[in-house]
Amino acid sequence: MQTFSASDAVELARIVRSGFVESRHVGSAVVLSPEGKVVAALGDVTTPIFARSTLKPFQSIASMNAGAELQGAQIALASGSHTGSFEHMKVAQSILQEASLDASALQCPAAWPSDESSYHALVSAGHPKQKLAFNCSGKHAAFLWGCKKSDWPVETYLDAEHPLQKLTLETISEYAQEEISAVGVDGCGAPVAAISLTGLARAYSTLGAAVENIRADARAATVATAMVDYPEFVQGYGEPVTVLIEKLDAVVKNGAEGILAIGLRSGASVAVKALDGSSRATSLVAVRLLEACGYISAALADECVDAVVRPIFGGGEPVGSIELGLAVEELKESLGADS
Repeated sequence: MQTFSASDAVELARIVRSGFVESRHVGSAVVLSPEGKVVAALGDVTTPIFARSTLKPFQSIASMNAGAELQGAQIALASGSHTGSFEHMKVAQSILQEASLDASALQCPAAWPSDESSYHALVSAGHPKQKLAFNCSGKHAAFLWGCKKSDWPVETYLDAEHPLQKLTLETISEYAQEEISAVGVDGCGAPVAAISLTGLARAYSTLGAAVENIRADARAATVATAMVDYPEFVQGYGEPVTVLIEKLDAVVKNGAEGILAIGLRSGASVAVKALDGSSRATSLVAVRLLEACGYISAALADECVDAVVRPIFGGGEPVGSIELGLAVEELKESLGADS
């Protein structure tokens, strides 16, 4: 199997340096209304993609359904891709302690923190790479706690045939409201599901709306609320995903290979996939699409873009920008004309 091709994608963004269009990012994007209707679709939004770390909130739900009694920052960390700060590692360790395990039980790779101060502190102290510093350590710790509570083997918790991973895939399918097309191995070693961008947007529509309506889905509300209340554990202080959560007061999660999903409290959602795997334009595209469809104000969209989209530099000075691609601009114009 394979994901959609460039011929089925559209230009989402372009890189302009010194007035010259230097690069173009093609991909697909979809926006859903609070009622779950597709209100904007750019490119192929039905062919499966590996949704990578945007699936973490649903993996957290599965771990909790297996018995992991995650709370607050623990939920946010398990649902996030953190920077490996000492604060993040401490929370991951607390999940393992609840399961009566230590970091040796984690089967994610060891890594250096991407948090600069924590990285330098580890190196200065002569410590090696740490599994707790890997950006998926919270998810893995939650997996292990779920296994312990359900009396499932912990040694094989990453096996796609393991009861926990079967439960996880069923959970993803339930929230995406579609069958999983393929299962692969994610960067952290866990199984990763292939679903469509539209399915991903459906799942985030449920998550976003659950913050306002706990009775609709209590487990989704617990996860979504924790992500909104503890955004610094979903990525890290000043990091794009954390900043977007803070500004939008919504559920936001990125994924490797150019994926971003946002679920607003209204139930409106957006999912973006850059076909080249780059994430540098996904925030711009997602935010502007929500604005174009009338789900956030122009002022809020401007505030988000100013906070997370960096200029193009030359010689240490801004010389260009990341701009919306033709397909997004045309959509904005058409929606503006309709309104």
